[in-house]
Amino acid sequence: MLSHHQGDQKKQGKIETINRHHVTQLAYLLKKLKSIKEGERTLLDNSMILYGCAFGDGNSHDPKDLPILLAGRGGGTLKPGRHVKYPESTPLTNLYLSMLDCVGVSPTKLGDSTGRLFG
Repeated sequence: MLSHHQGDQKKQGKIETINRHHVTQLAYLLKKLKSIKEGERTLLDNSMILYGCAFGDGNSHDPKDLPILLAGRGGGTLKPGRHVKYPESTPLTNLYLSMLDCVGVSPTKLGDSTGRLFG
C-alpha cells in the first residue's frame, strides 16, 4: 500500500501524483458547482463539500493535523475563505456534527465527538 511508504521516495512520489489528480478533480467539481445557478445563488453556495483525509500521515496512521478542506457556503451557514485551526485534540466528528446542524439535523453525539465547532 502506497500510504505505508516507510520513507520510500518512489512510493511518496506516486502518492503525490495521486493526490495531485484528486485535487485537480476537486477543483473541477468546485468550478462546475460555481457555474450552476440555483436561484439567487450558485450550487456551490448552497453546498458543503468536504475534502480531506482521516490521517495526517498515512504511514504512521497519525490522526493529528488533518488536511481538511470545507468548500461552499452551506446555503449561507458557512463563511468560506478562511483557515481555521482548532485545538489538537478536537475530533473530526465535531466538524461532522456542525455540518449536520447546518442542514437541520442535530444529533447530540456522533462517534467520538465532544461538541460542535465554533467560528
